[in-house]
Amino acid sequence: MRAAGESRSRRARRWRARSVGVLAAAWAVSIAAPPLAHSDSAEMPPTAPPGTAGAQPPAPPQPAAAPNAPDVPDAQQAADATRVVEALHENLIRVMKDAQALGYEGRFAQLDPVIHELFDIPFMAEKSIGRHWKTVDDESRARLRATFGRFTVANYAGRFTDYSGQRFETLREEASKHGTVLVYSRLVSPDREPMELNYRLRPAAGSGWKIIDVLLNGTVSELALRRSEYSALIQREGFPALMTALDRRIDDLARGAVTDQSS
Repeated sequence: MRAAGESRSRRARRWRARSVGVLAAAWAVSIAAPPLAHSDSAEMPPTAPPGTAGAQPPAPPQPAAAPNAPDVPDAQQAADATRVVEALHENLIRVMKDAQALGYEGRFAQLDPVIHELFDIPFMAEKSIGRHWKTVDDESRARLRATFGRFTVANYAGRFTDYSGQRFETLREEASKHGTVLVYSRLVSPDREPMELNYRLRPAAGSGWKIIDVLLNGTVSELALRRSEYSALIQREGFPALMTALDRRIDDLARGAVTDQSS
């Protein structure tokens, strides 16, 4: 709860900082790494360059992915992808409204199955370290997938901590290259301009459409930012250093030690 005497303008500034921090930090851990040029050769769909309380959440819709999906999805497939994004937004708003009663553990418990159902966590974990994926063993890969998933959930659980009338609006969907779909949306909040949030999804074999990237403010690829940062840390200090940094940030989020301005 915010202090009763806090001014309206201060609430607006705080929510703006939190909104940007949430959606940026949901896929980018700040570990003091200098940015790298995005020269990794890992194959992935092109992205825009960077500039346990309460009721259970509803099961998100998951239409079966068609085998041998075409390079450019048709209108029905694009609409199916949009429903995945809307399921994410619905669950986020529900958790925000009950955030104080749930606490961190309750928010984590509700969001964990949602995030793992709607995001392609294994794909994102692999692409987040670029060419270094080929240099780590199977045990390290499994550890990265698990830690990456926990970190993604922790970012949402640790930052979506209150509600003051925000809502998500879906604008349109667009079939894209390599069998992906772009879903355009925005976060509308009281007393501030809407923030664009665009999602890239791909069909995962046997499990429907999955989110693989978010373009913050419409253009900033979180997956590309992560790949730059994580690859830099691995190059400089090795793979174990990345795991240590992610585990530390998860602990900070659980303790409420990450500020709104942290990325």
